[in-house]
This record gives sequence, C-alpha cells and structure tokens, in this order.
Amino acid sequence: MTFKAAAIQMCSGVDPRCNAADMARLVREAAASGATYVQTPEMTGMLQRDRAAGKAHLRDEANDIIVRTGRELAGELGIHMHVGSTAIALDDGKLANRGYLFGPDGKILNRYDKIHMFDVDLDNGESWRESAAYRPGQEARVVSLPFAEMGFAICYDVRFPALFRAQAVAGAEVMTVPAAFTRQTGEAHWEILLRARAIENGMFVIAAAQAGVHEDGRETFGHSMIVDPWGKILASAGGTSEAIVIAEIDPAAVKAARDKIPNLKNAREFSIETVGGDVSGGVAA
Repeated sequence: MTFKAAAIQMCSGVDPRCNAADMARLVREAAASGATYVQTPEMTGMLQRDRAAGKAHLRDEANDIIVRTGRELAGELGIHMHVGSTAIALDDGKLANRGYLFGPDGKILNRYDKIHMFDVDLDNGESWRESAAYRPGQEARVVSLPFAEMGFAICYDVRFPALFRAQAVAGAEVMTVPAAFTRQTGEAHWEILLRARAIENGMFVIAAAQAGVHEDGRETFGHSMIVDPWGKILASAGGTSEAIVIAEIDPAAVKAARDKIPNLKNAREFSIETVGGDVSGGVAA
C-alpha cells in the first residue's frame, strides 16, 4: 500500500505558542497536498539555549501545547501526525526529548524518547551537553501502521547504526529521523548518514529538520529529505527556511531492495579479539 509522506521543515523559536501555530499551518498545507503521514522536526516546540528562560515554557505531556496541537491536527485532518520531538517535563526534574505519533483519531500510537544524548565539542567552539537537561530514552519500538512498519530515531541517533539495524531486523520498513542538526555537522555528515542508514538496512528514511538562524542564536542545517531503500533522495529542501518535502512511499520497494542485497539475512555472528603487533604464526608485511 503506497502512501504520501511529508517532512515539515521549521525554524522553531523560543515561544511554543508561535511554534504550534507554525506547525499547524504547515501540517495543514501538507495534508492539503495529499500527505497522509506528516512529520515535524526535533524540538518542534521550542529551541532555547537559555535554560532558565526556557523553563517557564516547559510542561508535562498532559499540558503541552505541541502535544495538544499534534493530537488535534491528526483528528481534524484524518492523518498520521508525527511530532518529531518536543521537550517534555518529567517528574524527576529532567526533560524528555520525546516524539509522538498520533493516529487519524487523535490517539497516541507511539512515544519515543531520544536514546543517544548529543554531548559534543565541535571545532568552531560549539559545545553541547544534552545529558545535562535530558533523560535518555531506553526503548526503541517498531509500530505497525496500515501502510508500513515504522521505526523511530531522533537526530543524533542517526550516528548509531545498531539502533537502525535492530529496528530493521524487527521489521521496520520506514525509519523516521526528525532532527535539529547543527550547520557544521550537517554540512559534513547529514546526507551521508541518512543515505547510509537507508542503504544498509534497505529501508525508507524520512527526516524533517530544523533550518536557519533561530531566535536563540543557533543555526541549524535544514535539508529535510526523504530517501528510498536504494539510497536515492526522493525529495529534499534547502537549508535556510521552512519548507515541506513530499514523496510517495511504496513499501514494496523495501522488499525489492532487500531481495537484491539481503544483508539483513546474510549477517553472521562473529567474535573479535584484540592482539598485539607480534602474533605467532602471523605474516609480516
């Protein structure tokens, strides 16, 4: 069963109410173009480097405006609505970087908390410590939808192939990678990583991204894209402003790719040993 998927590119600011309104406008436009699955980026609700200022806007799931708006849009438009992620306040004082998939009836079909924390120091002086504020997720889940088996990742997760492989082995035909990649890392790795995850698992990858210069001063890479199981980019956006990218997804292409290159079936268990430079019986070159 084919379906039309849309990746919404945003430039989220510091006010969740404004971001919710932008999300609603773009999602309605995507649905009007025929998309029945719509994905928004990581941190749809707010990008705010000033944690003290951002804290005033944080809510638990029951009171979060992005969760509420996503639920309402799904029901209103009769679509599968995927809020890529938003910051959710937890009982222990930490946050969850949590994505939500809503069904056409507005019910939550899946929650996914980002597993891998973006704790890095980049060459241009950028330093990020996601683990200082966020609690890592511990569970990946493949969800059976009427049109495909869907797996979930968020941004930095794309650098961990084992997460994608495990979901592919569990039956995922489509992987979702909402993101807010920095410009520096995006220019170097974004397209390569998405296409590699698609190729090595024979699956579609749908990646909605944040783009442009944000109110809090950060700059994100954009270039939202949809990639097919052979690594072909079906649709993509630029890197500076909001956009909608749409592509027709045919899950039959997953079986075709995996039949041609059956690496999921051909994978073998192996052991690994660390040895010194002088191995008895070895051949010196």
